[in-house]
Amino acid sequence: AFEGKTSFGMSVFNLSNAIMGSGILGLSYAMANTGIILFLVLLTSIAVLSLYSVHLLLRSAGVVGIRAYEQLGKRAFGHPGKILAAVFWVSSNLISKLPLFCIFFEWFLNGNYLIIIVSVFIILPLALMRRLGYLGYTSGFSLTCMVFFLISVIYKKFNIPCPFDGFTNHTAENISIDGECEAKYFTINQQTAYTVPILAFAFVCHPEVLPIYTELRNPTKRRMQAIANVSILGMFVMYLLTAIFGYLTFYLNTEAELLHTYSKVDPLDRLILCVRLAVLVAVTLTVPVVLFPIRRALLQLLFPDKPFHWLRHISIALCLLFIANLLVIFVPNIRDIFGIIGATSAPSLIFILPGLFYIRIVSTEPMKSRPKIQAACFTALGFIFMSMSLTFITLDWVYGENRSGGGH
Repeated sequence: AFEGKTSFGMSVFNLSNAIMGSGILGLSYAMANTGIILFLVLLTSIAVLSLYSVHLLLRSAGVVGIRAYEQLGKRAFGHPGKILAAVFWVSSNLISKLPLFCIFFEWFLNGNYLIIIVSVFIILPLALMRRLGYLGYTSGFSLTCMVFFLISVIYKKFNIPCPFDGFTNHTAENISIDGECEAKYFTINQQTAYTVPILAFAFVCHPEVLPIYTELRNPTKRRMQAIANVSILGMFVMYLLTAIFGYLTFYLNTEAELLHTYSKVDPLDRLILCVRLAVLVAVTLTVPVVLFPIRRALLQLLFPDKPFHWLRHISIALCLLFIANLLVIFVPNIRDIFGIIGATSAPSLIFILPGLFYIRIVSTEPMKSRPKIQAACFTALGFIFMSMSLTFITLDWVYGENRSGGGH
């Protein structure tokens, strides 16, 4: 039998790294549109829901001893379920990380060359690892980079005075807009609705849960749930601090992409340039963790009963990176496409599929039992989120303004 070797700490690093998406750059903007209290309520409820979702997945997997997302799909809904799970799975995973790449590499003049160089020399070797456990070290480093980002955001709050000179016309007198430098505790405006989907997908890590579970040393459900709790709690604290300090630096002037707002104040700020580099490194190092389960899903679909073979392993990694690079370089309005797929696949992964899997797979409980009813409500919530996101994206397109902020 397969023996897991990865320690608790490394697993936490890997799972946290999988959660850590582009969402963090849009959080201050979300807070500017909800107010501090409402933001706190939303973020907390999403974190709790994500944990419940991991619980449902582990329960479903525990009943049948399955350790892969697409196999759960097969168990619940036969072959179509397997394909459905894999499709949502692959799309959501690629989508949550790829647009990031586009955004970050726009910072450099010849971004396209850089993307290719980074893919070949950094991502590819890491993506070729046979086990997720080995990526624990790079995940740890990636998280360290994000902690540096957080510390810089906190430092900048005390370093940049409000109101800013950067945002006003230098010719006009510097008139402070009323309330420009006041923190709002509770705000509802046009953009508020857009922030709900951004937050709803802040803790997507569900596809990685089962592969990490498989490789865990003495794997038990409680131990894996503890890993999820620690990872999500850690990211929750980090998200909250980033959002609060970013928001308290710029107040009403916060933009959808936080680092861009700093550059407006001083384009040549050395610290912010270093932070950009750190975030870039962090994002680059999350890609191998995300590619890992995608490759596994593809191997499951295309070669279900074949033993491990390096040729297949390497060629799938190469194809995935090749496709990713092509998309990033040749599809100019890639974020729109991703927005749509993200709006359908993320709620499916977090809310809809785990709920359905639980209802179908855990046969020991009657349909009217409390856990089953909770799972059904959870699935319904997923459909509500999905329709919300799609509605906003459609409205965005109809009115042609891109109001929706950054995020997954």
